[in-house]
Amino acid sequence: MYPDQDKVLQEVQEQERLVRGSRPSSSDGGYAVAVPGFFTPAQSKALSDCGSGAQFCTPKGQVPFQIPQGLGPLEALEHEEPPCLGPQGMLGRAMRPFLASLKPPGDVELSQYVAGWRELIRFLTPLGSIFTFATREASTKVEALESRMRSPDAAHYTSLAAMTAWERQTGLLSGSRTLLLLHRALRWSQLCLSRVATGTRGDPVAGVQCSDAYRTALAPHHPWLVQQAARLAFLAFPGRTRFLEMACPGTRETDAGAALARVAGTLEDVYNRTQSLLAERDLLDLA
Repeated sequence: MYPDQDKVLQEVQEQERLVRGSRPSSSDGGYAVAVPGFFTPAQSKALSDCGSGAQFCTPKGQVPFQIPQGLGPLEALEHEEPPCLGPQGMLGRAMRPFLASLKPPGDVELSQYVAGWRELIRFLTPLGSIFTFATREASTKVEALESRMRSPDAAHYTSLAAMTAWERQTGLLSGSRTLLLLHRALRWSQLCLSRVATGTRGDPVAGVQCSDAYRTALAPHHPWLVQQAARLAFLAFPGRTRFLEMACPGTRETDAGAALARVAGTLEDVYNRTQSLLAERDLLDLA
């Protein structure tokens, strides 16, 4: 044995730990960590089938039109958590209410869901005209849900399951329809943030990535004129580096991308649960 072999082995293991993060590899029976810049061609091809960039994919047994399970809030950053994910950070304020909305097992708590949307709107609005266009519509729908949560029927609007059961009973599905529209917008936001987060360093075409996400999630539900307006708005979309600087100020690009991926993972978890609940109740075609 060479005298430095143990030292070299330790260094190799440490590098592997940094690349793989805190989750077990697929060879250990778990998920492999999706780290930007560390995909082999075969891995990239396999992940492309998931439809949302570098995310964990568990396609078997999912409800139709679900997006694959992502890293979510458990993803470990390589370094100390950046301020943007803290209690006062833009990304942290957007992520925490959405995460709290998943606390009821198998349900979505509406007060936390709309609180998460409020913070997501606050985060997205300064990022460009396309987000201003989208968040204006989202604000109207959030206000509509909040009005029901303050109405005499507020007891029936505590969670998604309670709301849909009540509205089925009364024959009025306006709250469920409003939530469905927010649900579609959430998917676009999640796909956009995920694709920017896992893009190439210095990639100038973040607008293309988010435009592709728009065509997947929202364009099929928009009239032609709205689609054309959105297409023009994407032309003014900031490049990836600038986008990450705005999302996570004062943070290295790699860490900002990891922080953005963490938020996208939380949105993905909320989307998937909401998708399952709406599909089980045959409410995906209300609007």
